[in-house]
Amino acid sequence: MPKTAALIPARYASTRLPAKLVQDLGGKSVIQRTYLSTVEAGIFDEVWVVTDHAEIALQIEEVGGKVFFSKKPHESGSDRIAEALSEVNAELIVNVQGDEPFQDKKSLRDLVAVFQDPEIKVASLMCRISEEDAQNPNAVKVVLDWKSNALYFSRSPIPYNREKISGLIYWKHIGVYAYRREILQEFTSWPKSFLEQTEMLEQLRLLERGIKIRMVETIHQAVAIDTAEDLEKARKLEAGRMK
Repeated sequence: MPKTAALIPARYASTRLPAKLVQDLGGKSVIQRTYLSTVEAGIFDEVWVVTDHAEIALQIEEVGGKVFFSKKPHESGSDRIAEALSEVNAELIVNVQGDEPFQDKKSLRDLVAVFQDPEIKVASLMCRISEEDAQNPNAVKVVLDWKSNALYFSRSPIPYNREKISGLIYWKHIGVYAYRREILQEFTSWPKSFLEQTEMLEQLRLLERGIKIRMVETIHQAVAIDTAEDLEKARKLEAGRMK
């Protein structure tokens, strides 16, 4: 396997929960928990936090982590980690979400493992959801070809169940990506695409350019912290893990 690095984009500003990454979660901050759980997975040659804020950088340095400080503003986490490639010497880059403090070792290992196939340039995670959950536009759905490559991502429930087939499988996209180094650099140099701007999903830029995204199933339900309610749920989960 090529040398592999996990890069965790960590923007300080957040709309629904201000400064969410530095909030306390069982004696450590959210971003510290994310960093440590990524390291503890034991999969990566290097783990970096890529940030725009001194407080986040300080917190990661306190737990012995590596930090890349963004030198310019970025619209997305992908853009932020691409800038860090100037210092990160790895061929396979995994974008780990900074607001998901409980990373799952098996999911990350399975994601990295698909790159044993030299044809794969990008991979991401997905999980099964109910037809009811598929109606939620905040849950991004994906449909697949026969090799489990993504055909399309949408906020709408896809596929449309015209014949009312019972037990139809819906796949929810989980925003953890793995890229070969060169495709990440190319991807972030391209302008936003039409479908990307229509659905507000940056991965559609890759599909519109003909880049296949291999989807990897996981049963792990990621805990993403976007609101005060999410933070309370995460605190209860962390308290239960410590018992």
